[in-house]
Amino acid sequence: MQAALLTAGRSPLVIGVDPSLTCTGIAGDGWADALRPKKLRGHPRLQWLRDEVRERTRAADLVLIEGAAYGRGGQAGHHELAGLWWHLTQDWWERGIPYVVVNPHSRTIYATGSANPAKDHPRAKRARIAKGMVRDAVAQRYGIECEGPGRYDQADAFILAAMGLHWAGWPLAEVPETHSRALEAVPWPEPEPGQQASDLRRREKNG
Repeated sequence: MQAALLTAGRSPLVIGVDPSLTCTGIAGDGWADALRPKKLRGHPRLQWLRDEVRERTRAADLVLIEGAAYGRGGQAGHHELAGLWWHLTQDWWERGIPYVVVNPHSRTIYATGSANPAKDHPRAKRARIAKGMVRDAVAQRYGIECEGPGRYDQADAFILAAMGLHWAGWPLAEVPETHSRALEAVPWPEPEPGQQASDLRRREKNG
């Protein structure tokens, strides 16, 4: 883990990334954005998204990226999405920026307290309603209003960033245990030899 994550007196720079070919969400403490390549396709689109994400994560102490949900029916271009995912993670790996992969269910639990918060709604509407619930949670708990075509992607990315900051010992808000339990399922980076996990997380003091 980079030493900057352990620096006393300031919060680490933690970035959340929700990769998508049409609208990649990216967020950090106090902000959320949507990267939309618009008319680009194929390699130009991958390059544009890679460059935009790289610029925003170049000084990051930790990046959280959502795992690709290949099981979603009807998802076009899954091979290209996989290419984007590997482009991004390869770049962080080459630059020595720690990153962790977060399961979509863990992200939803941290935001809403449930992996399936819309289970009482008609099946065909659950996915869209659940996305709206995550967006509402970001607005209500953190005061971040995610608007426009990429509002759901922004909200997902912000929750990822909030999870990383919580784990690092700098929670952005008080989160109920029903929600924070999601942190236990994330494969967080191991401390370097000689470091104690408690020193890295600082959770006894701040979490």
